[in-house]
Amino acid sequence: MKRSSLLDSLLSLLLPLALILGLVLILSLNVGEPVGLTVTENHSKTWLKLLIGYLESGAELAAAIVIGVAVMQGFLAYVRQLFSHRQHRDATERIRLQLGRRLALGLEFTVASDILRTAIAPTRQDILTLGAIVLLRTLLNYFLEREISQGEQSSSCEQNT
Repeated sequence: MKRSSLLDSLLSLLLPLALILGLVLILSLNVGEPVGLTVTENHSKTWLKLLIGYLESGAELAAAIVIGVAVMQGFLAYVRQLFSHRQHRDATERIRLQLGRRLALGLEFTVASDILRTAIAPTRQDILTLGAIVLLRTLLNYFLEREISQGEQSSSCEQNT
């Protein structure tokens, strides 16, 4: 049991360090040549670029709405809990966990938007930048999900006692 917790502690320190180092290395590469074949601009490609642009904007809008609504709901729930006569000890933790779940969903929408942004004729630099952004957001999402699951485990343990 002791070795497992030591390994978890070591992993929780080394994983972010390795991912941040990978992010720095990816961003330091500077290659601007196009990937794949270059296709002459035609009507269908213009239409496809327009469609992908709308989809990208839609994904960004969805992320903003999800995150904005989550923040407003979390704030309102916190204010209600603050002025409530019967304050529960774990109410703030529950609000924080709900906000965390919604932020994770918002991060997924932003990743989708970034992927769509590089969908048509990206350069290697575009792909490397996308990789760095996705890596960073995945890192944020990983630790957010980990904190949520730890919070849920601790709240379920408190309810059982």
